[in-house]
Amino acid sequence: MSTRSRPLRLALACGLAAALVGGAYAVTRHEGQPAPPSASAPVPVVTAAAERGDVPVDLTGIGTVTPFNTVTIRSRVDGALQQVLFHEGQDIAKGAPIAVIDPRTYEAALEQAEARLQQDQAALANTQLIFQRDAKLGRDAFVSQQTVDNEHSAVAQLEAQVAQDRAAIDTARTELSYTQITAPIDGRAGLRLVDEGNIVHAADPTGLVVLNQIHPIAVISTLPQSDVATIRAALAAGPVAARAVSREDGTVLDTGSVEIIDNEIDPKSGTLRVKSTFANREDRLWPGQFVDVRLRVTTLTGVVTVPADAVQRGPDGPFVYTVGADGRVAATPVTPGQIAEGIAVIKAGIAEGQEVVVQGQYRLAPGVTVRGRAQGG
Repeated sequence: MSTRSRPLRLALACGLAAALVGGAYAVTRHEGQPAPPSASAPVPVVTAAAERGDVPVDLTGIGTVTPFNTVTIRSRVDGALQQVLFHEGQDIAKGAPIAVIDPRTYEAALEQAEARLQQDQAALANTQLIFQRDAKLGRDAFVSQQTVDNEHSAVAQLEAQVAQDRAAIDTARTELSYTQITAPIDGRAGLRLVDEGNIVHAADPTGLVVLNQIHPIAVISTLPQSDVATIRAALAAGPVAARAVSREDGTVLDTGSVEIIDNEIDPKSGTLRVKSTFANREDRLWPGQFVDVRLRVTTLTGVVTVPADAVQRGPDGPFVYTVGADGRVAATPVTPGQIAEGIAVIKAGIAEGQEVVVQGQYRLAPGVTVRGRAQGG
């Protein structure tokens, strides 16, 4: 190596060392200083203002639709089913003809009873004439008193026989009327159980057809025993409105009123049965159908409400995210009351007009800035 190249190499080595030291110092200085704050974008949310108003209070139970009245139409006499006068599924008015049993046997029995009455009436009239004649002769001692007494007894016996004949006529006429079967209630006919031409009997268990009254119709629902005092107080104050709600989509099928509550709580289930009636003009309630029954027992007046989606559950209890004037949210503890039909009653925690977050809470934490959009906007 030449003498002239040594100083050049030494200068290059010193310069490289100085550059490394300076870079390390710069890195050390940068890591030791805090990073400048970065501004995050506001979180988009949907908000709503707390409102004050009247909120109805409902008790909800599962109910079964039942006919208001159910009658199994049976024959009250024996005979051939001569005519069927209804169609399956037909609405039948009270007193309308349903079927005809062969009446000939019962017509003959009625005629026989009427003939026996005429016969006994003729015998009675003759016996009365004899009695009246002999009674006059008896006063003049031309007829013995024993004869007069016997004839008087014969008149009484024939009078009783005539009365019995009239009763037999009433019985025969009644049995004849049973051959014309009529509807005892307004109702809708079900499937025919016996075809025309068959022999029917009064003892047949199945009957001819089942008639269900569905205008009006009833719904039997249950409430827990904890609600018994509430429903009794509501009934004592006046009629209690009832709504039958579809269990599939929540639509209101019909509105009516509570008819009666049962006189005991079922000890097995701890529930009380409630019977409600509905006009059912559109046939939206059908026997055997399951529905939810909502009973309006009272109305809360002047309470603060928010959309039910605003109420969150945290480790310290229910809370809502409220939006401050600076756009930052705070987790505000609340005391919720009734929550139904998308509305939550707030007993304490927020005031009327306060803005709360309804949607988008999963991205929030206290102090986060939000960009609110009004619900429905």
